[in-house]
Amino acid sequence: MRMPPLFTLLTLALFGTGCSSQDTRPLPREASVDVPRFMGDWYVIAHIPSRPEREAFDAVESYYLRPDGRIQTTFTYRKGSFQAPYKSMHPVGRVEKEGAGAVWGMQFIWPIQAEYIIAWLDDDYQQTIVGRSKRDYVWYMARTPQVSPQEYQAAVERIAAMGYDTSKLRKVPQSVR
Repeated sequence: MRMPPLFTLLTLALFGTGCSSQDTRPLPREASVDVPRFMGDWYVIAHIPSRPEREAFDAVESYYLRPDGRIQTTFTYRKGSFQAPYKSMHPVGRVEKEGAGAVWGMQFIWPIQAEYIIAWLDDDYQQTIVGRSKRDYVWYMARTPQVSPQEYQAAVERIAAMGYDTSKLRKVPQSVR
């Protein structure tokens, strides 16, 4: 079946070209994630961004468990500065049967579902790293808009150990709240 050109352009605009790492090791993932506990607001501290996120300021990923078991997601951010108006995206996630809550499919545009893997999560559910097997995108997030320099450096080291090129990592400017 041929994919319509408009559909192809929309997909590329949202996800970029999908450049990936040469690392073919399986991406690590949490052994088990308590999905209801994971719900709520996560401030994006740093990321290797998808196209829409490249100039994100004040980026927050919010997850809410829907009655049907899917995850309603709201990604809000300002494009280019703290003064820019907020923009938002509303993908819907699905926890995959295999993966003990750590593997999700995130749908931005039907019928494409992007892989999201909770690769690391601290015991208190205060910081997390979400990645993809292709190692094209990664998100380091926290429940607070700021983390200590030591926590940030430890996250960068974890991301590097996962096989990501950390020279592509962008620290997301967050307002002091």
